Amino acid sequence: MGIALNTLLMIVVALSIPGVINRTRAILAGRKGLPFVQHIRNVRLLLRKGSVYSTTTTALFRIAPAVYLGAAIVAMLFMPVADLYPLISFEGDVICFAYTLALARVAIILAAMDTGSSFEGMGAAREALYGALIEPALMIGFATLAMFCGYTSFADIFAHEQSFNAQLTIVMFLIAYLFISIAFVESGRVPVDDPRTHLELTMIHEVMCLDYSGIDMGMIHIAGWLKTACFSMIAANAIAATCCFHWWFATPLAILLTGISIGVVESTQARNKLIRNTTFIVTISALAALIFFIGFLLQSDINI
Repeated sequence: MGIALNTLLMIVVALSIPGVINRTRAILAGRKGLPFVQHIRNVRLLLRKGSVYSTTTTALFRIAPAVYLGAAIVAMLFMPVADLYPLISFEGDVICFAYTLALARVAIILAAMDTGSSFEGMGAAREALYGALIEPALMIGFATLAMFCGYTSFADIFAHEQSFNAQLTIVMFLIAYLFISIAFVESGRVPVDDPRTHLELTMIHEVMCLDYSGIDMGMIHIAGWLKTACFSMIAANAIAATCCFHWWFATPLAILLTGISIGVVESTQARNKLIRNTTFIVTISALAALIFFIGFLLQSDINI
């Protein structure tokens, strides 16, 4: 029962975050905005349509959306919602989670290159670069959680509420901030990318999907929601572990934390120049290393 509830809550988080983003942007812009479930309606329409394929593409282009969505679903099944237990759990599954998402990235990059389009090739190159730059931040963040909790499995790391002192509690909040920052990069949101733009020269994730339509595009959208939900839940679990470690607290926290953050940033900031994206992402990795170093000093009770 707990495993089924955990999976259902992760789906709810994935479906709710885009709605919160749209409502936050609408409120800050002083307009009525889209209905909360408009993104679900749009994907439902896409799933009912057929797909059109270029004659230059191969079978790789056709199976990539299924691989992309399948990898995102498997990654979601690793994720516990606070005190609930996930469907898949084993020692070291944090590493498997990271490289399951890497498989999704590889699939969509290869599909973009398979089209033979120079624009999609540019997007694939940028996606590969940003994925390589953000990977150290992701792994260092997992290492910090493992150092505090003594486990390398999400289910064990977030098995129960931790008795942190004030200093370690602050570090856990910084870890939550780190994973929210990673979510911005992984989901292709402002300031790294802008999913609303239609200029191929400035797009990253969206330009790789220009040749997709119908059900394929629907699967790509759903996979993006699931990826964002995973990082949001890690951040919510890190905060919940310090104060109120229950699913009824972590679930709305995950939705609001990421949804409001992305909505506020997209309403108040412009997308970075491409030349500044690498600096932005490397800064996230540097922050992850700093958090790990501070956590190590506090965990070891080393005075400097």
